[in-house]
Amino acid sequence: MIYIRGFLMLGDMKLLERLYERFNARDMEAVLATMHADVIWANGMEGGHVIGHDGVRNYWTRQWAMIDPHVEPASFSASVEGAIVVEVHQIVRDLKGKLLSDKMVGHIFSIEDGLILGAHGN
Repeated sequence: MIYIRGFLMLGDMKLLERLYERFNARDMEAVLATMHADVIWANGMEGGHVIGHDGVRNYWTRQWAMIDPHVEPASFSASVEGAIVVEVHQIVRDLKGKLLSDKMVGHIFSIEDGLILGAHGN
């Protein structure tokens, strides 16, 4: 984990900012480049988790075929355990642009060796 006494390292924040930016741009390969090959990612639509780059790729391909999510990080903090907590403004529209959801959500990340190892909602 990359944290020091509950404070985030700049590299962690930049990594996560890039993740959100590339997710919003639907740049799958750039998003996957931020993740460990064996990443464990929360499946917010169907429940459970997906594992690895192929799991994330398949999950987001299905998701983007049904809805148009947009996420903007609002704040970053480090938990006592070393996880990184990101409060996110999440806007979800259907594929015709109709607003389905507009709310703040929390994402919890574990980072190892400069790559995202796990991501969960809170």
